[in-house]
Amino acid sequence: MARLSVLIADGNPVIRAGLAAILGAAVDIEVTAQAADGREALSLTRRYAPDVVLLDVRMPGVDGISALPHLVQLAPVLMLTYSREAGIVREALLLGAGGYLVHGEFTTDELLRAVRDAPLGRPHFTPTAASALLTELRASSHPQRDVAQSSERMHNSVVFGLSSREVEIMDLIASGMSNQQIAAACFISEKTVKNHINRIFAKLRSATRSEAIARWLGTARPGVTGHG
Repeated sequence: MARLSVLIADGNPVIRAGLAAILGAAVDIEVTAQAADGREALSLTRRYAPDVVLLDVRMPGVDGISALPHLVQLAPVLMLTYSREAGIVREALLLGAGGYLVHGEFTTDELLRAVRDAPLGRPHFTPTAASALLTELRASSHPQRDVAQSSERMHNSVVFGLSSREVEIMDLIASGMSNQQIAAACFISEKTVKNHINRIFAKLRSATRSEAIARWLGTARPGVTGHG
């Protein structure tokens, strides 16, 4: 069986060594190269053509964000970093990163799953990254209505009787995430996501995603039915 080749780009040699030890212990993964900055990562990616690049944000010389648009043309890139600012998460994803993991928020198994899923286009986000992305999405969409919509969502969560988990998932639905992306962001199965969505739709008296989003964001008023 062909092993998944991985390139690790991180400015900290201790982190590179730790990641290499974790990934190297998996029978289906091989660390083919390690880079200390973005320039070296790009050079080694061209040389070794890895299946996945693990990329830190802050590195000496050429940083991860600067190297990212060039790297994604050569291989799937998974951000693996301590940087958790909403703007950086958003920029990394806009530049083509296939997921965003913040150190300290994932287990070994979750890291291995994210690495294996990266070449398949299945995104993974740790909780801080998912929350940062959600905050950024809300802020960038109709900023003049942010306060009003935040109040509306809080009001609707009470009106519709959604649990805190259902509120979280409904916000992710409203941000445009698919069931697969929500499952990755919340570290739950797609089946569990579907179960939550079924309950949410029942509480919102909505038959479709767009109808549920309209009710949730306040563009449809509670008590006004759409398609039944």
